[in-house]
Amino acid sequence: MIQRRTVSVLLILGFLSSVVQSIRFDLQSGHTKCIAEDIKSNSMTVGKYSIVNPNEGQPLPESHNITVKVTSSYGNNYHHGDHVASGQFAFQAVEAGDYMACFWAVDHKPPTTITVDFDWKTGVAAKDWSNVAKKGSVDLMELELKKMQETVSSIHEEMFYLREREEEMQELNATTNSRMAWLSFLSLFVCLSVAGLQLWHLKTFFEKKKII
Repeated sequence: MIQRRTVSVLLILGFLSSVVQSIRFDLQSGHTKCIAEDIKSNSMTVGKYSIVNPNEGQPLPESHNITVKVTSSYGNNYHHGDHVASGQFAFQAVEAGDYMACFWAVDHKPPTTITVDFDWKTGVAAKDWSNVAKKGSVDLMELELKKMQETVSSIHEEMFYLREREEEMQELNATTNSRMAWLSFLSLFVCLSVAGLQLWHLKTFFEKKKII
């Protein structure tokens, strides 16, 4: 029983960590860095990014600008920020799959290093719970229960989504194995045909030479 609870907690923690990405990374001028997130269809996703000022209390240097683009695996563009120091995006995923957030630092001489803070949330984590509490006039306990209910529902949907992906992979593996089997039979047939033709050619040659 304890082991089952531990596994459930680990599954919930793993799920929550998969829908929240809060990272800080360095980006060299003239270079690009892309971050991918697997999002299922009809899921809400929210992102926020900003350049860290190397000189706190002073204006951001002119060289510290980035271009940001968020696209789906089908190439559809969901956000584009050109030469900005900060920005945010929010949209509901129409297509399931990997969504890519790419950051490009403006080329500068001499080269500079830009530090970027990036926060990306999907699913339950992307919901504005403070706004929900204000609209619904709920207390802290009710709010926590609503969060837990949304989390369980999201985990349930995620499990069905993963099961669908697993079935797709199984179908792909079955199709690939079937094609490989046909290819093996075809290769064997070609090899036997070539060997038969060689034997027939040798027999005809030896008969003409009256060797056999």
